Amino acid sequence: MECFVIADEDTVLGFRYAGVEGQAVRTPDEARAALAEQLEAARAGLIIMTDDIANELGDEISRLRFKSRTPLVVQIPGPDGPEPDRPDLLGLIREAVGIRF
Repeated sequence: MECFVIADEDTVLGFRYAGVEGQAVRTPDEARAALAEQLEAARAGLIIMTDDIANELGDEISRLRFKSRTPLVVQIPGPDGPEPDRPDLLGLIREAVGIRF
């Protein structure tokens, strides 16, 4: 599955070192354009965005998550770290799977 990251310059550079292509964006309009370009190309099965970028595109991301199976959009913490109200990884897994361990 091909991955693509839409984030700030440092995050994109970090993913590029791991072999993941991406586009650095500075504004919500640049992020919308990058997302639209990826949806048009239909190559990426997974689009990774930092929390701050994904929050700026809230409605678009929600529609995308609920209307189609691909691409999968995943939010990751940005350079400033995770948002204070965001559950930890174990909490997200529990919520997604519906079990407690």
